Amino acid sequence: MIRNRLIIPILTLFLLGCSNNDWRNTTRASAGIAPDPRDTPEAVLQVYGADVYGWRGLFAIHTWISVKPANADRYTVYEVVGWRTRRGLPALSIREDLPDRHWFGAEPELLLDYRAEKAEKLIKEVDAAARRYPWANEYKLFPGPNSNTFPAWIAREVPELELNLPLSAIGKGYSGP
Repeated sequence: MIRNRLIIPILTLFLLGCSNNDWRNTTRASAGIAPDPRDTPEAVLQVYGADVYGWRGLFAIHTWISVKPANADRYTVYEVVGWRTRRGLPALSIREDLPDRHWFGAEPELLLDYRAEKAEKLIKEVDAAARRYPWANEYKLFPGPNSNTFPAWIAREVPELELNLPLSAIGKGYSGP
């Protein structure tokens, strides 16, 4: 009897996690949230979150930090991605990229946005903290360190950032073994 009661909710979660969208076509697309760096001379620091892929997106997000120093023509994205460790790469990635790209088909949401002098000062502090991140080569879905552990750690290292991640940023409270 208990099995019958569980089948409907489990099937519902599975079907909700399935999508007709082909995430491969939208993974690299900009959502049009970040200002065009060619038209924006001021510094920009933004934090984004997007639903994780599949059924886990019903309750969890992936977060990342995007920065553009003053007069830069590109953004740098700081994030932790678990699949990188399976390829022998660090989980922490710091690279030029689209700041507001879709995350495996999920539309990103802007969680924090700083501009001009405040952004310029924070960019330097965020970059220095990112390079000190203690779990740069580690990833564990739960309890962490994971993609949300990284920006939460940055927020603790750079309190002026005033970043408060949402409850759906699972792993944000991870502080080590």
